[in-house]
Amino acid sequence: MSETVLIQQNQGVRRLAKQRYYLLLITAKIISRFGDSVDSIAYSWMVYLLTGSELLMGTLYAINFVPGIAFSMFTGVLVDRWSKKKVVIVTNAGRGITVTVTALLYFIGDLQPWHLFIFTFINSTLECFSTPAEMSLVPRILPKELLLSGNSLTSSASRTAELAGLAAAGGLIAMLGISGAMLIDALSFLLAALMYVWIRIDRDQEQHDDAGHSQADETPSYWSQFKTGLKFVKGHKMMMMTMLSAAFVNLCLTPKNVLEPVYVKEVLHSGPYGLSLIGIALITGMIISGLWISQKGSAYRKSSLIVFGFLLLGVTYSLLYVPALLREYPLYAAAAFCFGMGFAISFINTPVSTYMMEVTPKAMLGRVGALSNTICTCAIPVGSLLAGWAGAFVGVHVLYLVFGLLMLIPGAYLWGQKGFMKI
Repeated sequence: MSETVLIQQNQGVRRLAKQRYYLLLITAKIISRFGDSVDSIAYSWMVYLLTGSELLMGTLYAINFVPGIAFSMFTGVLVDRWSKKKVVIVTNAGRGITVTVTALLYFIGDLQPWHLFIFTFINSTLECFSTPAEMSLVPRILPKELLLSGNSLTSSASRTAELAGLAAAGGLIAMLGISGAMLIDALSFLLAALMYVWIRIDRDQEQHDDAGHSQADETPSYWSQFKTGLKFVKGHKMMMMTMLSAAFVNLCLTPKNVLEPVYVKEVLHSGPYGLSLIGIALITGMIISGLWISQKGSAYRKSSLIVFGFLLLGVTYSLLYVPALLREYPLYAAAAFCFGMGFAISFINTPVSTYMMEVTPKAMLGRVGALSNTICTCAIPVGSLLAGWAGAFVGVHVLYLVFGLLMLIPGAYLWGQKGFMKI
């Protein structure tokens, strides 16, 4: 990275501090990410205690991604036609209310597994609207020259808040119980919604943009736009290979995501503290590798970074089998391997997203991005059901070893593609 670029980035960060509405947006993101990370520990532990079934845990995890697969392509069009600010406020408030109801039902002992399926589906559906709406808000409150700095700072701040939430989760659960920790997440959604209320959008500009979308939508139908994006991706071999490889990685990662509470309790002999620790290790690895890529990544080909990330992720994932063999400090060994996994993830995500932005026409980025998310997400419910079923017959650490070794396949395949390695 050149000295000129570094100076421009520093100037951008200083200018961001003067953008009042951006500061409200990033504060809302920090609050909600902190609450989400606390809830991720409390909720997963609650599900494990409530169901005690690997199959139910896998099914519930799969349900979480069904709305994204079924609705994401449609919600993007609807969000373009509605007030983005109102969408974000309503969805954040709705998620806060849903989490509150879940926590209260658990506190009084009336929460049933079927409640979890309903609440998970509702929250995931609301997220299908909130995610594109939040993305659409950013260019409406920041000038174009500050978008890169703003997105980078928001991402870093969100990761840091997530790390803080994971660090605090164990203590909060010990002091407040699972219900109390979940109520913190509910409060974070409601506070975030309040922050968005204070953001002001130029109505004339928003109406102009919405009118432009309406005029564009009158000519090509939704399905013709969808087919155009699909045709572009199918005709771009390197992008298709990358998407399918990412989908396969998501499939392989689902045993870790679904059965992590089981792994922590039965293999690492720990509880919420253990979940927090390995989560902290994962996020710390992502932050450190992300900072390294921002400084040194431009000196390497994107393909080399991606292949390295795939291989490192597969190796460190497989090594999660090792703590089952240790008599002392298995938790800390697992945390070290999770750090390696987090370190590898940024080497995959950042170059892939950058490559997609570079080769995709700007007018088609929304469709291609949505299609990419759909392809990558489709594998997760399959992997979740498979992990839940297999977890009833095979030790969790064995599943981690098997799926970790399978994850080496896309890295080795891409490494052998000469065209890809030129990227």
